Amino acid sequence: MRFAHLHRPDDLAPRLAVVDGSEAILLTDLLDAPPATLQELIEGGDDALAAVREAFAAGTAPRHPLEDFAFDSAVLNPPVVLAVGLNYAAHSSELGLKTDAAPTVFTLWPNSLAGHGGTTSWPRELSQAVDYESELGVIIGRPTKNVTADAALDNVWGYTVVNDITARNIQFSEAQWSRCKSFDGFTPTGPVVVTADEIADPGDLHIWAVVDGQTVQDASTNQMVRSVETLIAHLSSSITLLPGTLISTGSPGGAGYSRDPQIFLRDRSTVSVGIDEIGTLTTHCRVLD
Repeated sequence: MRFAHLHRPDDLAPRLAVVDGSEAILLTDLLDAPPATLQELIEGGDDALAAVREAFAAGTAPRHPLEDFAFDSAVLNPPVVLAVGLNYAAHSSELGLKTDAAPTVFTLWPNSLAGHGGTTSWPRELSQAVDYESELGVIIGRPTKNVTADAALDNVWGYTVVNDITARNIQFSEAQWSRCKSFDGFTPTGPVVVTADEIADPGDLHIWAVVDGQTVQDASTNQMVRSVETLIAHLSSSITLLPGTLISTGSPGGAGYSRDPQIFLRDRSTVSVGIDEIGTLTTHCRVLD
């Protein structure tokens, strides 16, 4: 199944919906006491998802044109967003950074979450070197601690697309990476979350990015230095991954910083990042003077 947080133009309150092609089925039309957010649905466990599946299969709930809604972030209030850096050799090399023996892990702040089709803005005085990064987002479904790589995918609830937008000038001027990647709206996710049963192999998905009509990233998740399974096992060795935790698994090569000439997101740029079997996530950019 595919889930999204949607709102109508005249009502900004996000509503959880099942997305079926070009139509949306609101959970408030499926269940008497529905979860209000994806986080609540995940925390409800297998029974909550089964109830949604059963109600959806009945086929009696009204359907709405998806075009009548706008998207909110596919994940709204996760316990934490964990980002993994330098997880594709090509990206590490183009940034002039070394892939270490252990994954580079940092957090993204909740104010950075944004939805498909939205506008992300930032002050010109803070950065004129804002870059894109197409990434596979992995959402944990149950408390996960000390899991082996062989069993790791059993703990995944679903997958989404993440654009890990980055102010490169700040990234290379500070010892940590959270601030440069956590401006308001710098972590668009979506447009949907796809349940894990619909992705046969997260390590074999086409991943790409397009900026102002130019394809700038074109790769496969099989190029990850560390697989989704390995990342989950590594992270769970030191912390309990709580239900709803979002793990952004790193960007392939093709970042704008490394190109000659460089390609950065400009005022009125449009960037779309996508992953086969999940979808395409588009962000409009405004630079504020």
